[in-house]
Amino acid sequence: MKVGFIGLGHLGRAIAKRLIEQGVELIVWNRTIEKAKDFAKETGAEVASSPMELINKVDRVFVIVFDSHASEEVIFGEKGLIKGDIKGKTVIDMTTNHFAYAKTAYEELKKLGAYYLDAPVLGSVIPALKGELTIVVGGDREKFEENKPLFEKFCKAIYYVGEAGKGSKAKLINNIVLGGIMDILAEAVALGELSGFDKETIINILNDGAGKSYILDVKKKKLLEEDFSTHFSVNLIYKDLHYAQDLIKELGVFSFTTAAVKETYGLARKKGLGNLDFSAVYKVLKED
Repeated sequence: MKVGFIGLGHLGRAIAKRLIEQGVELIVWNRTIEKAKDFAKETGAEVASSPMELINKVDRVFVIVFDSHASEEVIFGEKGLIKGDIKGKTVIDMTTNHFAYAKTAYEELKKLGAYYLDAPVLGSVIPALKGELTIVVGGDREKFEENKPLFEKFCKAIYYVGEAGKGSKAKLINNIVLGGIMDILAEAVALGELSGFDKETIINILNDGAGKSYILDVKKKKLLEEDFSTHFSVNLIYKDLHYAQDLIKELGVFSFTTAAVKETYGLARKKGLGNLDFSAVYKVLKED
């Protein structure tokens, strides 16, 4: 069985590589075609010339791109998936989407006799390579069950959450926590250094105290070495928090925390850190 895969950014590439290592034969496409060709040289994957061509060769395709605009272009654009033989096939969208778009994409594909799973993943590059991501899936339960064996190849935790759109909502709620914890940890480390503590010492104190967390575990090395090569970018967390604010608005509630955390990453973007790993928010707090 061949499977389509669209989107070879940092996380997409890691997931695709894991799938191939687990014996899945992939046909890939990426907007920057050089990335797809480089990936093919490394892994032996087949490269499609467009999403339209790709869908003609598979019965399911993973999509993991920057945002809902990019997902819409891949699926519904000029040479998008729907321009090919889409009927009866499944689009598994792992993009962190706007919840309203995910619901619309499901409905539009259903009209064409196709299926859409709203399936964002929790985790970054290293967990992906180890097969330790979490995936939250909305859409038809039958299609979720059909594709669960594929999810098991790169995920340690798999959740079916109901209708399309709810997967995206769950991911956005998770990323409020993700962005907030990274922000407060970075601030605490910067404050510790400004107070005269050695960076490693203050990180170890936090790790043995209130700061102990999965996020500190995976970002400790980046903070210590100030190597902010991208696993999950400032631009992505900012986009996700913007979508989360739309969810908060739809629910008729408020969150001062989400607004404040989003604008911290907004400041990082303004300072030219947008393409770096989101742990680079430390630089904003340390330098200020």
